[in-house]
Amino acid sequence: MAEQQTGVATELPVKRAREDEEVQNGGGVVADMAAQPSCISSVIPGWFSEISPMWPGEAHSLKVEKILFQGKSDYQDVMVFQSSTYGKVLVLDGVIQLTERDECAYQEMITHLPLCSIPNPKKVLVIGGGDGGVLREVARHSSVEHIDICEIDKMVVDVSKEFFPDVAVGYQDPRVVLHIGDGVAFLKAVPEGTYDAVIVDSSDPIGPAQELFEKPFFESVARALRPGGVVCTQAESIWLHMHIIEDIVANCRQIFKGSVNYAWTTVPTYPSGVIGFMLCSTEGPPVDFKHPVNPIDADESQSKSNRPLKFYNAEIHSAAFCLPSFAKKVIDSKAN
Repeated sequence: MAEQQTGVATELPVKRAREDEEVQNGGGVVADMAAQPSCISSVIPGWFSEISPMWPGEAHSLKVEKILFQGKSDYQDVMVFQSSTYGKVLVLDGVIQLTERDECAYQEMITHLPLCSIPNPKKVLVIGGGDGGVLREVARHSSVEHIDICEIDKMVVDVSKEFFPDVAVGYQDPRVVLHIGDGVAFLKAVPEGTYDAVIVDSSDPIGPAQELFEKPFFESVARALRPGGVVCTQAESIWLHMHIIEDIVANCRQIFKGSVNYAWTTVPTYPSGVIGFMLCSTEGPPVDFKHPVNPIDADESQSKSNRPLKFYNAEIHSAAFCLPSFAKKVIDSKAN
């Protein structure tokens, strides 16, 4: 998730940091909080606050121990900081992408929900996901022979390799081919029926990522998949974005003639503490997303990362498709 600007309301007073609250930046003390990025709160010095029009009226905050990296790529602001409670944190345009503590809940679910729902996936495409976490999880599947990843921002890849080696370890797998460029253009150039699975680790639908939530993009994904192929895409929060989810479901039901399902998981540092996934299959061999047929947790020896699963298992796979009544009503209304 990314692409939103953050800030603190200008009418709020700026309070100077006390000595024990000052933020370390590359070993030097930052005495003036006004010099910090807008996402560093001026209300409580030394805290990161995620503020965005995508979740108006609320913000999640983390205490900053030390800013490890700040940079500006051709596409976005990039920051890494050490938090008090969630380890290192990757932030793009003021929005948390991952933390060391809870990244497993997102990376494992967005990957294994689709890949465990089809037998023997061989060729996989990842759109976005420059931190490498999805690659790490795809690499657990021994049946996979080739993994393409298309990430638009090389700085995200480089920063992740430097500061999040346990996440970016996915790049070390010899099956991985990295393409730096626009995912929409990459998909349009892919021959029809190329992939068994496409995983879209996208940011929020503001700015450049807007295209990844629109009907033409889903049509390109469907064309790139083989019959009975699957896609899993980041699909926002049921607590904040039902209007967006409603549109995504409507588009997917028009395009994907196999299965169309919505699942969700908990990620404490994402807005509202939950994030959803849209899972769809093309016409062909039937796919029952709710009942995994390719159980990754049955054989940990498949893992190329030598790291056990922390979050995903077969039970939580099926449970992820159980929706609260208010969300189920809206999503089911788009069935026809």
